[in-house]
Amino acid sequence: MNDERYTVVSADCHAGADLLDYRPYLERRYHDEFDAWAATYVNPYEDLVADTADRNWNSELRLAELEADGIVAEVVFPNTIPPFFPSGSLMAPAPPAEEFERRWAGLRAHNRWLADFCAAAPGRRAGVFQILLNDVDAAVEEIRWASRAGLTGGLLLPGTPPGSGLPELYSSAYDPIWAVCEELDVPVNHHAGSASPPLGEEPAARAVFMVETTWFSHRALWHLVFGGAFRRHPGLRLVLTEQGSGWIPGVLDMLDYYHGRMVAAARKAVTAEARFGAGLAAGMGRRPSEVWRDNCFVGASFMRPHEVPLRERIGIEKIMWGSDYPHDEGTHPYSREGLRFAFAGVPQEEVAAMVGGNAARVYGFDLDLLDALAAKVGPTVAELAQPLDEPPADATSPVFARGASVRVW
Repeated sequence: MNDERYTVVSADCHAGADLLDYRPYLERRYHDEFDAWAATYVNPYEDLVADTADRNWNSELRLAELEADGIVAEVVFPNTIPPFFPSGSLMAPAPPAEEFERRWAGLRAHNRWLADFCAAAPGRRAGVFQILLNDVDAAVEEIRWASRAGLTGGLLLPGTPPGSGLPELYSSAYDPIWAVCEELDVPVNHHAGSASPPLGEEPAARAVFMVETTWFSHRALWHLVFGGAFRRHPGLRLVLTEQGSGWIPGVLDMLDYYHGRMVAAARKAVTAEARFGAGLAAGMGRRPSEVWRDNCFVGASFMRPHEVPLRERIGIEKIMWGSDYPHDEGTHPYSREGLRFAFAGVPQEEVAAMVGGNAARVYGFDLDLLDALAAKVGPTVAELAQPLDEPPADATSPVFARGASVRVW
């Protein structure tokens, strides 16, 4: 930032190709099968068949809309349907063995499309590439390819919800993934929605999903901590995105409590957990709050006013604001208002870190390049210091919801 304008980087945006535009990125041996599949596929998402769906892949439109919203760079998570997937890959459950090959081909096509999409706006997009956990060796190979291809947004870590058939995230089976991410300095991102188990088709299922989905996403934190991933790979970095941020201080306190009790049990102190603690202390390593301090970040999409007072307990240097463009729950086209609503009254240096500086550091953006763009389109310091008395009447983002302080995400 300069003294007058903030450099805003959205740490949570979404993009993807239109379905048929993935075809050139698929290996040729899958083309006929893809043609037959695509001819009968019906997209279940209204926003992906609406007139505005091209926000996902129209590079120039996207740059223009983000700039109008005061944003000069973005971390790009997936959004559309890759080849051979029943739904968006972020929400799709782990494939059964008989579907793995085709799904894996579809994800690799998305990753290659994403590399080109990011290259169309040099220095302004950090693409988050995808893997599947069914084949760890193939995942490691894809991570190496993505790093060479310049996908600086890092890895999107799938969830392992109950019933997935995959080892849990605490399993040492995934050590080759953590090792290569540490070696190549690749961030590991875990986004809300990707870890929930199937809930069926009952009318209550969607409500239950909304209540539970962020909790299932939070599990990645304690799985990797208690599984010792950060002890074995101290350079590993984990980013938890679009899961809220207000839950973090309380959960860290809870994890520290159990960590301490397990360590006490391993030292043969008398605790109620003694029967469970044998062998855990050496494997877990440092206290969870210390791991958070040294290795973890939060993609705090559309941070809300009740979360902001917790910023020091979360770690100001850990928080990365995101607009969630182009989703309806995102702040577009009212990101400036969303930033005012959350950050008015917060010291300028802290705002600068949370709305752009931290994301630039984690994802490797060139701030000299972005500062020059922000000098033209970024929100002014004076603007964001002005409290927002009344949200825009047609705003759809929950950031503007009054009385939403009990929300966990």
